[in-house]
Order: sequence, then structure tokens, then C-alpha cells
Amino acid sequence: MTKEEEQLRPETLRSFPHWEPPTAEEIRLVVRLAARARGKRKLTHVELASLCGASSTGSGSGKGSRTVRRWIGGESRIPYAAWAILCAEAGLGFIWRGESPETGGLEETDENGHK
Repeated sequence: MTKEEEQLRPETLRSFPHWEPPTAEEIRLVVRLAARARGKRKLTHVELASLCGASSTGSGSGKGSRTVRRWIGGESRIPYAAWAILCAEAGLGFIWRGESPETGGLEETDENGHK
């Protein structure tokens, strides 16, 4: 795990029943990691919206990027599915499967998803 990745709270990298939403700073960090993983210096809000499924339909493209700005600015919570996609793009594992640097693999859970 890199120094940057260590800035993420482990609770943000858990499968949904055990997940805690990331802070705006944690979202910005994962966005930077995702950009690097794609060989870019940064990702635009429109690119992020498209990647996470937050882009608007039809002729307007501003709604999705506005949604991303709200996540990054801490004005609204990022949905788990969008966060999970960002984490996968950033190389942090498939957190919806319980695969993350925190667990080193799959989480041990019972049939109800409890640890």
C-alpha cells in the first residue's frame, strides 16, 4: 500500500454492508489514483461522471459533472456503486467483493454478509 493509499480509512474499502462513505478528501485522493492508473495527470468531472455512471442523458452534459463536483466538494455523498467503480479504477481492488488492500483478499463473512 502506498503512502497515499494509507490516507484512506479502511472502512471506505469494505463491501457494502460494512462500508462507511468516504470524505470529500478521500474521494479526491481516489480520483487522483484513478487518473494515474489511466496514465493521466487528472480526470475531468465529465470523465468521472461518465466513468461512474453519473453522466446525464440527452444533450446536456453538465448534470453529471455537477454531481461529481458535489461529491468532491463534500456537498453530497457518493453512492456506493460509484465509489466502488472509482476504487477499482484506482487499483484498490473490487471492494464490492470484499477484495481490497485492507483485507488482502476476500472478507470472511457468513451467508448474511456479516463478519
